[in-house]
Amino acid sequence: MTDLDRRTMLATGALALAGAAAQSAPAHAETASKAMFPVPAVTIPIVGASEVFQVRRIYCIGRNYAAHAIERGSDPTREPPFFFQKPTDAIQNVAIGTVADHPYPSLTKNYHHEVELVAALKSGGTNIPADKALDHVYGYALGLDMTRRDLQNGMAAEKKPWEIGKSFDHAAVLGPIHPADKTGHFTQGAISLAVNGTVRQSSDLKNMIWSVAEQIAKLSEAFELKAGDIIYSGTPENVGPVVKGDVLLCKLEGLPDMSIKIV
Repeated sequence: MTDLDRRTMLATGALALAGAAAQSAPAHAETASKAMFPVPAVTIPIVGASEVFQVRRIYCIGRNYAAHAIERGSDPTREPPFFFQKPTDAIQNVAIGTVADHPYPSLTKNYHHEVELVAALKSGGTNIPADKALDHVYGYALGLDMTRRDLQNGMAAEKKPWEIGKSFDHAAVLGPIHPADKTGHFTQGAISLAVNGTVRQSSDLKNMIWSVAEQIAKLSEAFELKAGDIIYSGTPENVGPVVKGDVLLCKLEGLPDMSIKIV
């Protein structure tokens, strides 16, 4: 047998093996995976833009104003920051200049308001230094962390997770996002909430125990933050109950008002 014949036989055999392998490959490898059903993206409008902000995660900090920490039975001088999450589809968008209907939720008889500054991230990472944290903020919104307080307190008393008090439909109310390159970063400014014209919560962002930058830094120690994350930055003192028919008016210096009616 010549070298030419040997090379021809080897090449022919290799082609035959390749053809057999292709024929025996599983059929599912030829088709891409397909979702069983569509899940709508959760988005927040952006002021002055046709684009929308797609939400990845909702983080919330607890007891971030000293007076609120005290009214919730905590020591603000020693407690490190702690966080919880809400599901993204708990968001209720409220347009500027409107009074949005907000449904009173099931299972509770003690439904509370908590007005807050919300920070929206355009990027993230892990172990972000506090002095670099605001570089990751795309913009800010005015928000309400609505709370089924009786359910939260009941679960806490039993030393069980109190997610049911914080994570439910429409529990994350907020106005549109205002880009930080237009508003600047919020480190101080009056924040308040009135119910039926009577002011209940009134404070200043400078009274936060942990600033937005520090919150981002602390969160990034526990989670990899990413674009699309939003952070509810804590509420001042005098949280309290609302009932059907109540109209809530939220104010934050530097942003438009936000209002809802409990229905």
